[in-house]
Amino acid sequence: MTTEDFQNGQVLLIDKPLKWTSFQVVNKLRWAIREKFKIKKIKVGHAGTLDPLATGLLIVCTGKFTKRINEFQGQPKEYTGTFTLGATTPSYDLETTVDKKFPTSHISAQLIKDTTLQFIGEIKQKPPLFSAIKKDGKRLYELARKGETTEIPTRIVTIYKFEITRIALPELDFIVKCSKGTYIRSLANDFGEALNSGAHLSKLRRTKIGDYSAQNAVDPLAFVKKLEQL
Repeated sequence: MTTEDFQNGQVLLIDKPLKWTSFQVVNKLRWAIREKFKIKKIKVGHAGTLDPLATGLLIVCTGKFTKRINEFQGQPKEYTGTFTLGATTPSYDLETTVDKKFPTSHISAQLIKDTTLQFIGEIKQKPPLFSAIKKDGKRLYELARKGETTEIPTRIVTIYKFEITRIALPELDFIVKCSKGTYIRSLANDFGEALNSGAHLSKLRRTKIGDYSAQNAVDPLAFVKKLEQL
């Protein structure tokens, strides 16, 4: 590929590694493209943030294709991962430590199956306080890390598919297909409450965005290495 290819627009399928931020991925690719072709500027952006503790498909657009970011963001997304029952965390995942513990002895396979049905279709969901949503010009996670709380309005999201694929209490593996704006961390927290217990997200991988699959994505460092060899 040439400078013109990237400036005219490319859709890059990246498999985001654990603990990388989506911003770090974009920065890494932008730097690599600039270095390879000795150019000062190139537009690079991603279509849908993945949390640092999540892995999987990140669509990265370059050049003129950055105008298509909203198009990709609006497509349904598919995730796999693990809920850990019997405990909650303030961030709804492993970014923060457990703050409350709950009983799980009453939870059966049938109860789990029945409860998933409550979350299929259009549902009301409150985003986590530890999220990148802005309020009054500040990211919510910035307020949360300072110990500040704020009221977060609920939003309507759509869950097209929600299945539990493995039960090994306190762990549940799942697959979810959902609309734009859905927080799987919030789903974990709400699912735990619906079981009259608690839960947090302990593992997450984005497997699809629309027709794009993580199976066709590459590690960002592998992409950089391939670019250098052009």
